Amino acid sequence: MDWLTAYKIPLGTWMKSLVDLLNAHAAGFFDLVSWALGSLINGFTALLVAIPPLLLVALLAGLAWLLHRSWKLAAFVAAALLLIANLGYWQETLETLSLVVTATVLCMLLGVPLGIVAAHRPRFYTVLRPILDLMQTIPTFVYLIPTLILFGLGVVPGLISTVVFAIPAPIRLTYLGVSRVPQPLIEAGEAFGASRWQLLWKVELPAALPTIMAGLTQCIMLSLSMVVIAALVGADGLGKPVVRALNTVNVARGFEAGLAIVLLAILLDRLCRRPGSAGEGA
Repeated sequence: MDWLTAYKIPLGTWMKSLVDLLNAHAAGFFDLVSWALGSLINGFTALLVAIPPLLLVALLAGLAWLLHRSWKLAAFVAAALLLIANLGYWQETLETLSLVVTATVLCMLLGVPLGIVAAHRPRFYTVLRPILDLMQTIPTFVYLIPTLILFGLGVVPGLISTVVFAIPAPIRLTYLGVSRVPQPLIEAGEAFGASRWQLLWKVELPAALPTIMAGLTQCIMLSLSMVVIAALVGADGLGKPVVRALNTVNVARGFEAGLAIVLLAILLDRLCRRPGSAGEGA
């Protein structure tokens, strides 16, 4: 095998050269993006922190009741948030919530339109599919390194890595939902003289909404799974106590922070489910 390794293709060197080129000639652009995203997350976190904890618990429990008309869900939301506050992870939970909400909003804003285009342009999806496979299978640390170099230490590289990891879910599920809209529904809309935009907004998207909402919940779960990794590059939140517990072999602290992440994941999953879906009120 020596003859094969003697002629190694310098893929890593090419990638390093590309990152160095971007860092040298587009540093201002990346600094602007980093400032904008950082300001967005920090501003959202500051808004959440400014609300008194008990008031925020009441607001979220009330939101659960308004969305799902389930007193069990509202009680669970209140109990979970009060437990997190009792454990001493309220600030970290709000920081994680800010990161997850921002990442999810960005993923949905980018992913849903891409999924719609892919459903109407099969050739575009043929090109997009291997890219999505790569984004979901490549180890996170591989693209965490260049994002760290380009955007610096802090919450922004964690946010971008989270978006890269989570965005394939809304793209794929939006594509799946729109492409599987029953043909009789589309033909009925065309028979009534609907334009392409009217078919999209009044026929295809309503029919695909359950699948798109499944993409939303998957995006939230994938974003939460990146909390600990984001903490390794300076992002605040529940990932930091987990990393510190791992470094100090502190079982109690690791369990408490991990439990807070699990409770937040269940809470967001229940809130974002469609009313009347399976497991409602559980």
